[in-house]
Amino acid sequence: MLFAQTPNTNKDKDNMPRISGVDVPEKKRLDIGLTYIFGIGRNNVVRVLEKAGLARERKINTLSPEETLKLQKVLDEIKVEGDLRKEVAQNISRLKSIGAYRGIRHAKGLPGRGQRTRTNARTKRGKRVTIGALKKEVLAKTEASKVEKAKKEAKK
Repeated sequence: MLFAQTPNTNKDKDNMPRISGVDVPEKKRLDIGLTYIFGIGRNNVVRVLEKAGLARERKINTLSPEETLKLQKVLDEIKVEGDLRKEVAQNISRLKSIGAYRGIRHAKGLPGRGQRTRTNARTKRGKRVTIGALKKEVLAKTEASKVEKAKKEAKK
């Protein structure tokens, strides 16, 4: 029995240009595609493209190799991807080590800018854990163990 070949889904990835170590989608506009790079947002894109002398509306696949090099040189001047991630991690660890309020909140996994935590803060605290149901389970187990102990004592 012959099996049908699965289509190659990596075709899109093969054509994606790598800018600052990130596969940027080739069919998107420059201003949208460059935001896939960590540290480049909508505001930074405008400055980067002005420095490189490129139009925001152009598609990434229309860039020549020279233009890609120009863009890469401009991005090399800015902290992006690994360097930026490392700096952010160092800042957080510094806050933790000096015992700052924000560092303590980072360590506990809670919001650090004054948001309420009695309700909400789900993004920071993770998935909800229902405490009431857990208490019922624990109570049921303890009651069952008490009943078993009472039965054992009655048999003696």
